[in-house]
Amino acid sequence: MTIVRFELAGTPEDGDEPRPAARDELRALTAAAADAGAAWTQLGDTLLVTGKPARLERAGAGRAPASRVEVPTARLHLVIQNGRQFQQEHPGVPVLVDKGRYLVVDLDPAEAGRLAEPAERHLPCYRVRALPADTVVFEQRAPAPERARAAPGPRLDAVVSRDAFAADLRTLAGFRTRHSTSDEFRTALGWADGVLHDLGFTTRIQTVPLPGGTTQNLIAERPGTGGDGRATDGRAVLVTAHLDSVNSQDGTAAPAPGADDNGSGAAGLLAIARALRDHPGARELRLVLFGGEEQGLHGSLRYVAELDRAERDRIDAVVNMDMIASRNTLSPTVLLEGSAVSRSVLNGLVAAAQAHTALTVQTSLLPFNSDHVPFIDSGIPAVLTIEGADGANDRIHTADDTLEHVDHDLALEILRMNVAYLVEALGQV
Repeated sequence: MTIVRFELAGTPEDGDEPRPAARDELRALTAAAADAGAAWTQLGDTLLVTGKPARLERAGAGRAPASRVEVPTARLHLVIQNGRQFQQEHPGVPVLVDKGRYLVVDLDPAEAGRLAEPAERHLPCYRVRALPADTVVFEQRAPAPERARAAPGPRLDAVVSRDAFAADLRTLAGFRTRHSTSDEFRTALGWADGVLHDLGFTTRIQTVPLPGGTTQNLIAERPGTGGDGRATDGRAVLVTAHLDSVNSQDGTAAPAPGADDNGSGAAGLLAIARALRDHPGARELRLVLFGGEEQGLHGSLRYVAELDRAERDRIDAVVNMDMIASRNTLSPTVLLEGSAVSRSVLNGLVAAAQAHTALTVQTSLLPFNSDHVPFIDSGIPAVLTIEGADGANDRIHTADDTLEHVDHDLALEILRMNVAYLVEALGQV
């Protein structure tokens, strides 16, 4: 079987109008592939077309491919999430396409089957599956030119405090570790509880069982402005992040500052609490810091499991933040990852990014391995907001995930996007 790679029209320079060429080119290539009986897979600005050589001549729609290789279809696999960890553990596996979070690899099917069923639910930090045919793994949208962006009422860079975010992140990364079962984790959770309480949120602690111990979730709530103390329409909007950190190389007792994973998301949650503390939202705003994420999404699984059907139905949207502060791409990029049930949230975040930020936006409907997944699995609209190409960040889960590698500008852009979306999602009385 032959696999050919097409590179679609590039991202425009900042200030230029978005070019329709890439979308038009994609439509032409995928239509030609379908007509020729070939399969295609899109990864951002790269399109892979697979089929018999004679058919691929027609599938190219008159365009010369960027590359061509011979690989049996059964050996084509997609690696999702931690691409660098996969490469470190399997250095002999050929990588055909490297998109940071996503790799296309040439892998023996038997080995792929073994990797698809890890002994532990959360380990390793990647998923291996057959390369999906006629599927968009992720789409990529260039930022809107500055002149096309909306002028928000209160400027979002004033509403989202850079100094407060940086100070909170310093505090969180200052703990030797925030391992879910450690005393330091509980101290960090207590500190965050105090911050949210001082901002006017009602807080409570939820105990989460773990193998060999327990951890905790911190839940902070602010009702909507309805007269009965609840949201005027009974709906709720959630912002979530995991607070724990881990050093998977050196063990539980080793330093795990977790500046990016996930001090950035936890500090981002506090930044959003500050930004929206006085927003007259019609809907309830609920903030949740999870424990046990690094051991297998235990905090979010427990939280969702304890929601009854009425409570689940009340949740309009969940915005999850996990690693928002490492620049892994040439242009500042965010990945929005959800599923079919999340489309309204995902579309709202895309619109907010286009209107208020200079972010390149990637979108995917292949959710995996973060705290948005338990919500999605229960039919609740949830989207992960994460730095682009996070799988290229090889510092996470080590002692090297420290403040000097944090890109505050990227984090602030992602937070502006999230706040702009949340203002719309919460509504006003």
